[in-house]
Amino acid sequence: MPIDLVSVYILKMAIFYGLLSCAISFLWAPLLTKLLYRFKLVRSGAFDPTLSMSERRAKAGTPVMGGLLIIITVAVITFLTNWDRQFTWVPIGVMLLSASLGGLDDVLNILGGKRGVRKLSHIWRLIKVHKNSGHRLWLFLTLPWSAFKRLSLWLGSKPGRGVQVHEKLLLQFIAGGITAWWIYFKLSEQWRTVHIPFDGFINIGWLIIPLIILFVMFTSNAVNVADGMDGLAGGSLIITFAALTILSWLFGYVSITYVNAVTVGALITYTYFNIKPARFQMGDVGSLGLGALLAINTIVINRMILLPLLGFIFYLELITVIIQILGRYFLGRRLFKMAPLHHHMELIGWSEEKTVMRFWVLHAAVVLLGMWIALY
Repeated sequence: MPIDLVSVYILKMAIFYGLLSCAISFLWAPLLTKLLYRFKLVRSGAFDPTLSMSERRAKAGTPVMGGLLIIITVAVITFLTNWDRQFTWVPIGVMLLSASLGGLDDVLNILGGKRGVRKLSHIWRLIKVHKNSGHRLWLFLTLPWSAFKRLSLWLGSKPGRGVQVHEKLLLQFIAGGITAWWIYFKLSEQWRTVHIPFDGFINIGWLIIPLIILFVMFTSNAVNVADGMDGLAGGSLIITFAALTILSWLFGYVSITYVNAVTVGALITYTYFNIKPARFQMGDVGSLGLGALLAINTIVINRMILLPLLGFIFYLELITVIIQILGRYFLGRRLFKMAPLHHHMELIGWSEEKTVMRFWVLHAAVVLLGMWIALY
């Protein structure tokens, strides 16, 4: 069956935007590298314990926040050429919000001071003995928040310099909430349906809201966790956003097609400079922003259920972290030599290059499976 001329034109424009994004990001990548060195936004052992591994010591001094190359390029090109109130405002806005959170974390990790979280026993003691009654009342009223902060430490390492786990979760919840609000209240009722592969669509009403929040938060953190080896996150994201470009084109979401294509172009440039030995690394500014964009753009084309396949390697990496945490707290031992999975593979003898390329291949195979299922 021949493809109509309008569809061909949309595909041509998507490819053009991808090439344009790739070219523009190549042009200003050297400037970004100079700025990162100038402001000393580089990787150090003070906030990155993996640099203690002998094979990773050479990464010390590499600029972080290279993800700005992608985030800024995608945002600017979309704003100038594809600013659609219904489809692109919120995806780009949430990407920028998540990227800002990641950027703050990157900067505080490098330049900030040591931060800590009080133990609940200490807070309870202060509630009993503090001389200032107003302060005692404040500590008592904020005790649930303090408990949440302590509980959130299960999900991360010991408090360091950057944004704490509970702060990240709160801000990511806000980002997911904005996405859910936009889809549920600003778009038509058809957006409250969920595509069930091989079965069709079901309308789940308001339940779409917690599902959207969950997927945005989980996917943002999944991409963030996977950004630990040169080329791993960048190459895997190219595969995923290329798949999303094709799917959004096939399903008729023109604006989202262009956003995905622009992202692919910027990712190609980033990955070129991120291949070992990396000129710069993505940092939280890129991984959190792109993770949020990946989730939103999949949700918009109504293939939310397939996120674990389209973002397979990212989900796999985060799941290994969760398993490691559960094993440590409930079984009293680690189930992996180190989590996430790419560090485990490194410690059992795989080289960084072998791990990255095999993860790319595995990811590509599962993404293809996801694309096939998405068409049913």
